Amino acid sequence: MARGFTRRTFNARVRFVNVVGIFDSGIGGLTVAREVCQQLPGLDLVYLGDTARLPYGAKSPDTVTRYALQCVRFLEEVKIEVLVIACNTASACAIPALREAYPTTPVLGVVEPGAKAAVAATKTGSIGVIGTQGTVNSNSYREAILALAPAARVTQKACPLLVPLAEVGWLDHEVTELTIRTYLTPLLEHTAEHDPIDTLVLGCTHYPALKPAIRSALEKMAPTRTIALVDSAEAVTAELAVLTGAKPGQGSRHIYVTDLPKRFAGVAQTFWRAALPEVTHIDL
Repeated sequence: MARGFTRRTFNARVRFVNVVGIFDSGIGGLTVAREVCQQLPGLDLVYLGDTARLPYGAKSPDTVTRYALQCVRFLEEVKIEVLVIACNTASACAIPALREAYPTTPVLGVVEPGAKAAVAATKTGSIGVIGTQGTVNSNSYREAILALAPAARVTQKACPLLVPLAEVGWLDHEVTELTIRTYLTPLLEHTAEHDPIDTLVLGCTHYPALKPAIRSALEKMAPTRTIALVDSAEAVTAELAVLTGAKPGQGSRHIYVTDLPKRFAGVAQTFWRAALPEVTHIDL
């Protein structure tokens, strides 16, 4: 692996990783892949979406961990040098097992970087988290935020309809706006349990595709307040940049899925927003 980086020397703080593997249960992780390609264009990127077994959010932690290990085994075979788990459910459930299985490969999830960014952004300590039901039930963001800021007040809201709305491309549809407003209303109200939030974590990798609609809804619903949006794709890319450094030139892009490559390619434009690399089917 003569690319300026070896697994043997990672613990010696050698940087400039060339090959980044990004794993997601399906298509939402393309928001992370796109951000990496935009901010770190010199890196080679291999993306794997486990479309045969999505969604992960409705499955048990043991099952998610087993699936993640199987998928990452493929990425290791294609010689990735750093792994990004672009799936909130897998980040919450599987990272300890992945780090144990691949101790010399750096593993980044989306939860820890998102929690750090939220703590850095909040001024009042009142932080909202929106995500899938599985991510909210895991309490992964709450625990990660409170580990960094024990006095923070974290309010979570499951938003199950946002994923299908993003996947059908209804990014600025009136139905999407109404759905977002319905989900966000409790987070912006003062209750006995929490203060109105001043920071909102987009705790699902589908949600960055809806970020303009979410920002617009917040501005209309709370016009006198500034509410920071924490994009998990941006947060994990910032951490990856610290790990890898910058590499000149244009890296290669490869996308693999475990089922329905044509459907994946059709939906992917909503998240990739550029000429999509060829999508290849693999059988794990």
